[in-house]
Amino acid sequence: MLLIDEIRGRLAEVFALRKYAIDHVHHGTVACAAATPAALGGTADQIESAIGMAVAHYVPFRAIRAGHQLSDSKGASAALAAEAAVMCARRALAGFLGPRDVFRNPLAIYRLNQRCPMARARSTSNSAWRGDAFAINAMHFKLGLYEHQSAGALQSLVDLFGAHPPWRRISTASPGFACESTSPRIRSSPIRPSGPRRRGNRPITRLPFILARTLLKAREAAGRGSPLGWESVMLLPDDYADAMIASRDVKRLIERIEIEHGGAEYGSALPEGIPTSVAIDHARLGALGGGLISFPLGHARSDAARTAAVVELKFARLVSGAVADPAALRQRIRVAGRTPDEIAELYAFAIQGLDAG
Repeated sequence: MLLIDEIRGRLAEVFALRKYAIDHVHHGTVACAAATPAALGGTADQIESAIGMAVAHYVPFRAIRAGHQLSDSKGASAALAAEAAVMCARRALAGFLGPRDVFRNPLAIYRLNQRCPMARARSTSNSAWRGDAFAINAMHFKLGLYEHQSAGALQSLVDLFGAHPPWRRISTASPGFACESTSPRIRSSPIRPSGPRRRGNRPITRLPFILARTLLKAREAAGRGSPLGWESVMLLPDDYADAMIASRDVKRLIERIEIEHGGAEYGSALPEGIPTSVAIDHARLGALGGGLISFPLGHARSDAARTAAVVELKFARLVSGAVADPAALRQRIRVAGRTPDEIAELYAFAIQGLDAG
């Protein structure tokens, strides 16, 4: 699993798939096609055949993510990519020969768009850690369920809650604070300006929905007397339930959200950071926040111990409805020091709510 992530990271550094409308899970296809035969004792030639087949026959395009459509294939795209890669690996291990030297093949997807970029992936990392450092060291954790680009905006909100103690009193005393009294403005480099014609107030627009739901969740936490931090505003599956998406409060808050391009200052923080800021114009508290966030918690350059603690909490919350003891499960699936037989039984645990058969 570490090898797959490392290969994906190195490939992403030298070839931007989205630029050519190829879905980003394709790098995962290549990585799985390399790691699977390697793990099963395959030779270098068999690994090359597996990769060649995966690249030549199974390239997903971003049609699966076009517009606002939702589909099972969109959510399962990474799994479908891995499935194709494992199939290629099995064929290669059985003696099936795939195309050779697919990264330099003049008719492969990479050469059709630019000159042999993959050769650089073997020796150079373009991440914040240059040279021979592992790309995996520059990867990030999500502290809840949200798209990666939203992390800076969420961190900006968490910082805002902590920097303005009156926020909690206002949010508790005024149940409508997040709808009638609050107008957030998001500035970010990766996000293009989103005017009414492009966005409107539809909850399926991801970043505005994520921000709106987080603000409403902060109101709920304040009403319970909980501190307003990552632990209390962490987005979970229930936050994306049909009732939440159709919520009038969410829609009214989305109407008040403005998204602006941050310009050169924000662009200069890419790709190492996730440059975003959120400023809130509040009817009673005035202008709040607005500071640039480049390295939110969960980022490779953020507080590692604090990130680990929130990731552990995320794990516990996500599995709590399916297993009796999340802490015991967390300890069970740690792989350090495990024997091959124990690894084979890694996921052999009871799931609540499923029939014994």
